[in-house]
Amino acid sequence: MNLLTLTSTEFAKALANKPGVIIPIGSIEQHGPMGLVGCDALCAESVAQEAGTKGEILVAPVLAYTSAQFNMEFPGTISIRSRTLMSLIEDIVDSLHRQGVKGVYFLNAHGANIAPIRAAMHDIYSRLGDAAPRIRCKSWWDFDAVNVIRTREFGAWEGMHATPSEISITQHFHRNPEVDAPDEPSRQLDTEYIQNHAGDFHPPAAQHKAEFPDGRVGSHSALASPEIGAEIVAAAAAALVEDFDLFINDIRAT
Repeated sequence: MNLLTLTSTEFAKALANKPGVIIPIGSIEQHGPMGLVGCDALCAESVAQEAGTKGEILVAPVLAYTSAQFNMEFPGTISIRSRTLMSLIEDIVDSLHRQGVKGVYFLNAHGANIAPIRAAMHDIYSRLGDAAPRIRCKSWWDFDAVNVIRTREFGAWEGMHATPSEISITQHFHRNPEVDAPDEPSRQLDTEYIQNHAGDFHPPAAQHKAEFPDGRVGSHSALASPEIGAEIVAAAAAALVEDFDLFINDIRAT
């Protein structure tokens, strides 16, 4: 259920039935030669809206403006400070809390969002104590069913950024730009690199672009397909509905 297309009365009735909200959160940043600038926001929104329809769950508008400093050397990227994002998250959660929301579930599609969401969560808990709404954050790729597909289709070429899985989603739900399929990235990422840079822990923008000049971080975007995108979203949405219902049931039990 899309919050934007409900009346205030309809929102209140839906909340009485299931007192939680999904907030999709992404970014506005380059995604290599084949990827849309809004890829992360579009992926989060697609999965969340599919889950909202399947599970009769309230879905808030996507948060697209987030921190992506490491991609600022590429055209189209818009980045805000992490502290700004934290303040925005707190204001949104405070608004929902005032209206009786008991659980806020951030469905994430951008690694650099994880730390600000968690930091804001702890500030909210410190300020509101036991009265605070419960907060959960999961990325759409965290679900086991999604990772089965990613591993099967892309293996080590999934990479970390401009991944074929996320580009598959936007190809299915939005558009597939007519570009020449790029060659394989310069190198695959080893386990140590992925661990050291988890959560988009990348260097300053100029250094990052020098290391990954076309914007792909160990990913082979040309492996993407709209059919795989449809399969990924179906799996992610089903898992999200299940996890969200467990989340709300745990809140009701306390």
